[in-house]
Amino acid sequence: MTKSFRTLDDVDVKGKRVLLRVDLNVPMEGGRVTDATRLERVAPTITEISDKGGKVILLAHFGRPKGRDAKDSLKPVAAELAKVIKRPVGFADDCIGEVAAKAVGAMKDGDIHCLENTRFHKEEEKNDAGFVAELAKLGDIWVNDAFSAAHRAHATTEGLGHKLPAYAGRTMQAELDALGKALDAPTKPVIAIVGGAKVSTKIELLENLVSKVDALVIGGGMANTFLHAQGVAVGKSLAEKDLAATALRILDKANAANCAIILPVDAVVASQFAANAPSHAYGLDAIPTDGMILDVGPQSIARIHAAIDDAATLVWNGPLGAFELTPFDRGTVVSAKHAAQRTKSKKLISVAGGGDTVAALNQAGVGGDFTYVSTAGGAFLEWMEGKPLPGVEVLKHG
Repeated sequence: MTKSFRTLDDVDVKGKRVLLRVDLNVPMEGGRVTDATRLERVAPTITEISDKGGKVILLAHFGRPKGRDAKDSLKPVAAELAKVIKRPVGFADDCIGEVAAKAVGAMKDGDIHCLENTRFHKEEEKNDAGFVAELAKLGDIWVNDAFSAAHRAHATTEGLGHKLPAYAGRTMQAELDALGKALDAPTKPVIAIVGGAKVSTKIELLENLVSKVDALVIGGGMANTFLHAQGVAVGKSLAEKDLAATALRILDKANAANCAIILPVDAVVASQFAANAPSHAYGLDAIPTDGMILDVGPQSIARIHAAIDDAATLVWNGPLGAFELTPFDRGTVVSAKHAAQRTKSKKLISVAGGGDTVAALNQAGVGGDFTYVSTAGGAFLEWMEGKPLPGVEVLKHG
């Protein structure tokens, strides 16, 4: 498969000013970074460019500031990043203008410098041409390593790609390679597991998947909407009953595309939504009227395992039950462990993504055992929906 996008293998960065768009939007509490995963992900691209003698100029947003706001400064994040990569990281108080130009002008080959939050300028999200031109003055090439922001056409995620030679960083490259293996040119048969609370947020996702995968497992609260649409009494379970017609349309589409839909055949039911609430497994014809479905039942888990065993590729987005409460995380955890086992024994390519999904896999202790786990929420979903991502399109060989 030919690489359709340009990477760091296609450019000599020595002596060049490299505008590197990264995702530094890490969780903070009291001025401290509480989870450095995203910093660890971009570290290889930063250190590679630095080692090759490029001047690394980091561009990133943080939070959703309305104008300049000290609590959304990247300064403490830059300090934390320096610890992660074990190298000094300079910091400039702005991302354009004299302050930025001076900081960049003083850099030596291999230096790393972080510019202030790009969203302190409203022109960033508007992809304003003047703002893009100001940023472009600071660099010779643009490298995008922020897949998580690739679904946004902002100045630093897309606009710069029209002004400067554009390349994918290593994190972006790994993400695009993994996603390509999962849906664009997968080893068949392909199975998708889609869970989460609501069908309403995943209609486009389901409609795209049924035309691309051989089997689709639907779990979580959204499965209840499908069961209700098929006439199953779901008691007090979370279900979007007004979407029954949509659910039936998706089932018809799957049928026409020869995609097997795997819905729960039994469920773990409790009378209240609380950790360790007394619960029992019921067949679908016997859900108590005051009961709430909070997880898939044992027979459903066995069916999901069989589907995973039949697949060569798995794409996973969303938990199968109320995984944040024990024991209703069992379906998700057991299935994740099964997929991880198949992956480790080289029988499965497994790609997962989305915030809840990452949390659920980590809870199952198998986050590191999947072929690829994407931390990008919105961008991963839009990719699964089959939408072109502006930040990726601009990197393609044109």
